[in-house]
Amino acid sequence: MEKIKMRTPIVEMDGDEMTRILWKMIKDELILPFVDLKSEYYDLSLVNREKTEDKVTFDSAYATKKYGVAVKCATITPNKQRVEEYNLSKMWKSPNGTIRAILDGTVFRAPILIDSILPAVRNWQKPITIARHAYGDVYKSTEYRVPSKGKAELVFSGEDGSSFRETIYDFECAGVLQGQYNKDSSIRSFAYSCFNYALATKQDLWFSTKDTISKQYDQTFKLIFEEIYENEYKDKFEEAGIEYFYTLIDDAVARVIRSKGGFVWALKNYDGDVMSDMVSTAFGSLAMMTSVLVSPDGNYEFEAAHGTVTRHYYKYLKGEQTSTNPMATIYAWSGALRKRGEFDGLTDLINFADKLEKACIDTLNSGVMTKDLVDLVKEGTKTTTVNSLEFIKEIRKNLEASL
Repeated sequence: MEKIKMRTPIVEMDGDEMTRILWKMIKDELILPFVDLKSEYYDLSLVNREKTEDKVTFDSAYATKKYGVAVKCATITPNKQRVEEYNLSKMWKSPNGTIRAILDGTVFRAPILIDSILPAVRNWQKPITIARHAYGDVYKSTEYRVPSKGKAELVFSGEDGSSFRETIYDFECAGVLQGQYNKDSSIRSFAYSCFNYALATKQDLWFSTKDTISKQYDQTFKLIFEEIYENEYKDKFEEAGIEYFYTLIDDAVARVIRSKGGFVWALKNYDGDVMSDMVSTAFGSLAMMTSVLVSPDGNYEFEAAHGTVTRHYYKYLKGEQTSTNPMATIYAWSGALRKRGEFDGLTDLINFADKLEKACIDTLNSGVMTKDLVDLVKEGTKTTTVNSLEFIKEIRKNLEASL
């Protein structure tokens, strides 16, 4: 068959470890045989980030603003052990944090459901979408290891001459200190993205923080959401028959567990990071979680919600077969190709993305799956455990049949 044509490139951000291996498998088996792929390639591996002094990460984010659609592989955010392992000159910041800060977007994460895997929370019937604020907080914080006794202060000097100074803590011994920030403009973008997404998908929107404890920081989020909803979205939500409400995060967790699902749960940056893992695992597997960053000016970056699967990568380096689940990474590709097709009016590309996802679901529903899913299926379900490449090749068979 003739390959599907593209007009505008997507930004392709390659990554690290086992997901980098899967990335190539997916391209070779599921993308390149069918699509005349146009992409602007950026190598975001830790080795190349070190080589370019992380310039490649910034370049990839600005390219996303230029072309509007990106697909990203999982990447390493180095800790002390990684600095030693890769002989890094410094502990480079999270690539995701850098990209999200430049795009000023919101990350929407939702589980991929199949009939043979029931959620661990027995009353969940519909997907729960996590809307994670993708700017600031701990991911852009300034930290200091306090070496000895001394006073820590919070200081602000305004351009207009105003100032603020308050003691954080008088340390009587060594300790640790962290300063976080966020911006009203980014919080407003987050709120608009959440309200628009809820309207587009006709789902209730929940938002939760801890404003009873964080009476300035978290309350600012709450008040901005409240103001935008009351002034601009209340009538639209009522007309659509959906609801927006705010509650404390501890109450929200209890409500989520008791719910039937089928709503958007908006969370601050760190909360969204943690709760998306909880939700995806409770629905089945972290490898079965889609993730898309949506910026307020309409740029999209699709990625897997999980990490680089380091344990499997070390097995791979020893020549051992691994049964790593590539579903989330495949869906990152299908999501990016579909959005590119929508932007450029390419029906064939949109249809291809739909058929690729259907081929994935058909493969899983036939019982062919990676090891992480076999132990999760309903009792009595017949399954065949395969390695990563075998699984991808089986998806290709189903895809070719549909094309």
